[in-house]
Amino acid sequence: MRIRISHANVQFGGDVILQDINFEVRDNEKIAIVGRNGCGKTTLLKLIAHDISMSNIDSDEECGYETAGKQEIGFLRQINFSDTEITVEDEIKKVFEPIFECERRMHELEEDMKGSDDASILREYAAIQAKMEALHGYTWKQDMEMIFQRFGFGLSDLKRPIGSFSGGQQTKVAFIKLLLTRPDIMLLDEPTNHLDMPTIEWLEGYLKTYDRAVVLVSHDRMFLDKVADVTYEIEYHHIKRYAGNYTAFMKRKEEDLIKQEKDYEEQQKEIKRLTDWIEKWKNTPTKVAATHSKRMAIEHMVKIEKPHRFDTKAFHARYIPRIESYTNVINANNLEIGYDKVLSTVTFLLQKKERLAIIGENGKGKSTLLKTLVGEIPALGGEFKFGQNVEWGYFDQHKAVMEKFDPGQTVLDNFREAYPDYLREEVRSALGGFLFSGEEVEKKMEQLSGGEKVRLALCKMLQTRPNLLILDEPTNHMDIVGKDALEKMLNEYEGTVLFVSHDRYFISRVATGILEFSSENPAQGNVKQYKMSYEQYLEEKEREKAGLVGNVNSSSSVTGNVNNPPKFSNNNSSGVSGPTLDDVFDKKTYYNPGKILSRLKKQLEKYEKMLAESEEKTADYKLQLMNPELATDYPKLMEIQNMLDAEEKNQESILERMLETELELDKMQEDNN
Repeated sequence: MRIRISHANVQFGGDVILQDINFEVRDNEKIAIVGRNGCGKTTLLKLIAHDISMSNIDSDEECGYETAGKQEIGFLRQINFSDTEITVEDEIKKVFEPIFECERRMHELEEDMKGSDDASILREYAAIQAKMEALHGYTWKQDMEMIFQRFGFGLSDLKRPIGSFSGGQQTKVAFIKLLLTRPDIMLLDEPTNHLDMPTIEWLEGYLKTYDRAVVLVSHDRMFLDKVADVTYEIEYHHIKRYAGNYTAFMKRKEEDLIKQEKDYEEQQKEIKRLTDWIEKWKNTPTKVAATHSKRMAIEHMVKIEKPHRFDTKAFHARYIPRIESYTNVINANNLEIGYDKVLSTVTFLLQKKERLAIIGENGKGKSTLLKTLVGEIPALGGEFKFGQNVEWGYFDQHKAVMEKFDPGQTVLDNFREAYPDYLREEVRSALGGFLFSGEEVEKKMEQLSGGEKVRLALCKMLQTRPNLLILDEPTNHMDIVGKDALEKMLNEYEGTVLFVSHDRYFISRVATGILEFSSENPAQGNVKQYKMSYEQYLEEKEREKAGLVGNVNSSSSVTGNVNNPPKFSNNNSSGVSGPTLDDVFDKKTYYNPGKILSRLKKQLEKYEKMLAESEEKTADYKLQLMNPELATDYPKLMEIQNMLDAEEKNQESILERMLETELELDKMQEDNN
C-alpha cells in the first residue's frame, strides 16, 4: 500500500462532489478512474495530491489519509513557467537537480580520496553511487533526449526559449518533466489529449512498464485497456473498485447490475407478499403475532437499492441532411496546405456517405487541411473542389472549448441566440438530443465542462442539417458515454463525414476510410488515402512494413490522380458478383438485342434476390447488436458493427445497379416498341 483514503467526503459550497470515498493505491498498480463528466474524477486526483482537503476531516467519522512512508506524488497541474526566457533544456534540467547534487558530491569525495584512505569516504561514495543508479543518474541526458523527441520535438528545440512555444507545446514540456521526475505515484488527467497516435502508443508502453504507481483519468478507451490493471468508477458521488482494465470493468459492472436488478425485483416481490399478507390478516386476533413478525421482517430487511442506469440514448435524434449531395463530395488534387510554408501536399477523393478519418503525426497539417477546405486559410497550391449540392458544417473543438460567453447566459439562451425562430419545444428537443435535458438547459455557460461545450457546439452546428460534416477532434473532452453516443449518431447519419481524430477506438467504430499524414510517403506528398476500415488499415500497414505491398496504387489505397475513379468494383466484402452493364453490352459476347433484354431481366432478378439476402443479413446483425450478452464485449460489437456497415454499403451498391439496370431495360423496351 502506498496511499489509502478512507471514508472521505468532498463538497464545495454545500454541493456534495464525493461521498464516503475509499480509495487505495497499491505497489506498482496502474489505476484508471472513470465516470461521467463532472462526477469528480479530477477532484479525486486533487485529493490524492493534497491540493484539496476532505470536508469531513474534523468529524467523528473514521476517515483519513494514510501513506506508507514518504511518497513522492507527481501531478501535472496548471502550466505556469516562471521564466519564459529560459531554454527548454534548462527548464527540463531542473528535474535532474538531485542527480547534479550527487555528481558534485562525488567529485568532492573523489578529491578527498586522493589524500586519504578513510573508510567512511568510501562508504559515502558507494552510497551516492547507489543513489545515482536509483535516480537513473548515468543516463539522464539520453532519457531526456529520447522522451523529448517522442513528444514530437527536435533536439534543436531544446535550445529554444520556453516562451517561444505554444500553450499546447508548453503543456508537453511540463508532461516530459513529470515523466522524467519518476514520482512514486504519477497522477495523469487526460494525458492523451493533444498527443498524436505514435506518441500515445509510445506512452502506453512507457506507463505499462513504469516501475511505480500510476493513477490516470482518461476517456480514451483503447488507452485504458492497454495501460490499466485496476479501474475505479465514480458514480452518484460514490466510488467502486474493479480488478482489470476498462473492458473487464464494463463486463463486471454489467454483471453486477443484472444481479442487482434481479435481487431488487425478488426483494420487492417478497415485500409485496408480506405486505399483502399483513393487509389481509391485520384485523384477525389470531394472526396478531404473525402479523407483527412479518412487519419486523420487512423493517429489518437490508434494502436493495433500485439500480440506476444512465440514459445512454444521447444524440437520439436522427440528423437527415437538408438535401442530398452528388456522388463526389470533395476532390483534392496536389493541394498544398500550410501557413508560411507547405506542410503537406494532399490528393484524395471523398464520396457520398463515406466517413474518412484523418490521422497521423502532429504538425503535418491535419487540422490545417480542414481549415483550408472551409476557407479559413488559403491553399498554397494545387486545387480542390466540392461536388454539387454539398452543404458543409464545420466543428472545431478548440474554438468550442475556448469560446468566451456571457457568464450569466444559460445553455437555453445560448442556443436561442443562434436559432431565434425555434419554438421553446423545438429548442428543448434539440438540446435534449445532446444530453441537455430538464434543468440542464438552465445551466450557466461559465459552468459548462469542456465536454458539455463540445456537445452544445455540435448540437448548434447540426441544426443546419448539412450533408457534409467536417469535424476537428470531436471527441476531445467528451466522456465515454458521450463518445459512444456520437459514434452511434455518425454511423446513422445519412451524409458524409470528414474528421480528424487521435482516438483509435472512435476511429475504428466510425471510419470507412483513412487519410494518413506521415513522413513515410514523400513521393505522395506525405499523405496517403486508404479506402478501408481502420482494422484493415492496420493490417495493410503491417504488410507494408514487411515489404509485402509493392504497388501503392492498388485497389485498397488512393495516392495518385483521383479525378476519374472507377464507377464500381466487383470486389467487396459481401460477395456481390455477376456481370456489370458493361459486360452485358459487350458486343463481342452479347450482340443480339433480344439476348440483351433477356440478360437484363435475369440480372435484375438476380439483384432482387441479392438485395433480399442482404436485408436478411442486416436485420440479423442489428439483432446481434441488441443482444444484452454482448453489451460490454466491445471487440465483438465492433466486429458486428463493421459487418453491418459493410452490408449496408453493399445494399446501396446493389440498389444502384438495380436502378441502372431498370433504366436500361425500360429504354430498350421502349426502343423495341
